[in-house]
Amino acid sequence: MFAKILIANRGEIAARVIRTCKKLGIQTAAVYSEADADSLHVQLADEAYLIGKPRVSESYLNIEKIIEVAKMAKAEAIHPGYGLLSENPEFVRRCEEEGIVFVGPKADVIAKMGSKIAARKTMEEAGVPIVPGISFPLKDVDEAVRTAEHIGYPVMLKASAGGGGIGMQIVRDEDELRKAFVGNQKRAASFFGDGAMYLEKYIANPRHIEIQLLADRHGNCIYLWERECSIQRRHQKVVEEAPSPFLDEKTRRKIGETAVKAAKHIGYTNAGTMEFLVDEQKNFYFLEMNTRLQVEHPVTEEITGIDLVEEQLHIAAGKPLRYKQEDIRRDGHAVEVRIYAEDPKTFLPSPGKITVFGLPQGEYVRNETAVQSGMTVTPFYDPMIAKLITKGNNRQEAIKRMLAALENYQIEGIKTNIAMLKEVLSHPAFQAGETTTNFIEKHLQTTTIQ
Repeated sequence: MFAKILIANRGEIAARVIRTCKKLGIQTAAVYSEADADSLHVQLADEAYLIGKPRVSESYLNIEKIIEVAKMAKAEAIHPGYGLLSENPEFVRRCEEEGIVFVGPKADVIAKMGSKIAARKTMEEAGVPIVPGISFPLKDVDEAVRTAEHIGYPVMLKASAGGGGIGMQIVRDEDELRKAFVGNQKRAASFFGDGAMYLEKYIANPRHIEIQLLADRHGNCIYLWERECSIQRRHQKVVEEAPSPFLDEKTRRKIGETAVKAAKHIGYTNAGTMEFLVDEQKNFYFLEMNTRLQVEHPVTEEITGIDLVEEQLHIAAGKPLRYKQEDIRRDGHAVEVRIYAEDPKTFLPSPGKITVFGLPQGEYVRNETAVQSGMTVTPFYDPMIAKLITKGNNRQEAIKRMLAALENYQIEGIKTNIAMLKEVLSHPAFQAGETTTNFIEKHLQTTTIQ
């Protein structure tokens, strides 16, 4: 195992990785920007290094500075967390050139899965069901119109390099498509440096279900059941749970085995997630692959008892998987909510100083955060400040414990989305398991959250 690793990330995920490293006796080196000098992950790490100014382009996305710090700290490996550089193939190549282990898959696999068009082609070759659509970039809006007519409206316009719902839009006719195409293309080019767009058939009332995978360098790959992440606002996940209340055992195993087949086809290693859309008849279609640890990984840990960060490090050290598929148990139910520093009416970020911060406690309550009372939430980063996870013997118990935990969540000085989370979890449709991706716009009365 490694003696020391550097964590090329910030906030709650950096703190989460540090926790497992402490358990394993691994020394940790944190990096931070000027805005994060008092962040909890800086305090928890054995060493911490200032890498630049607040903007991510001048700090957390500065590949050469992070490599320089890793060498200076004598770190044997780099854990990228999620977001930032976690799916940047150039960063992986630089790690390889410097003899530093990247805790994740190879650069070529990340590059292939990072392009949604290339990923569609690859999954089609592997025999994985894909949403009807095209696997090539559209030349212009006229080609988009012709393609949409062939596929049949409604269609989903998507950015090939997109993520987080950026560059994605449902269009129902030619006028909508012509209006949406140029704007989304510009947004994609601005956010991702790639304006390539493509089209897929819009699947009505789908579930967003993902499969957690672990794969080693020895040809072994297993799935750790599924997570349902259908509760979304503007294509961004808000509430996640495991297992899905929708899947039956036959579909659950079929989708898991399909994900494993796909991972083996591309030579995947480390932890990764295969995401699918599942329609009302339980047909499933490949959506995308996340070649990293997911924000929502704790719910999988809660129902399987497996520390995914520990397994990531184990695999990155070149060791074979410690589990076979038949070893993966499923115990109870877990729910996770993402707590954002945002205005509850406009849902715009709400930076500011946290004057009171008290976390709910209990045997079945898990908190993941890197903020504390007296700290300032800056406007420079994603407004997610914490995750709250509860577990129960069944779904109803997990939801009940989550609602109780949210009631006991104390945070003052900034605005948060906690009221919306309570509204979702207490809604009869959510409690009945009617969790399709249009849940919020269909069931919540507050139009501003759509």
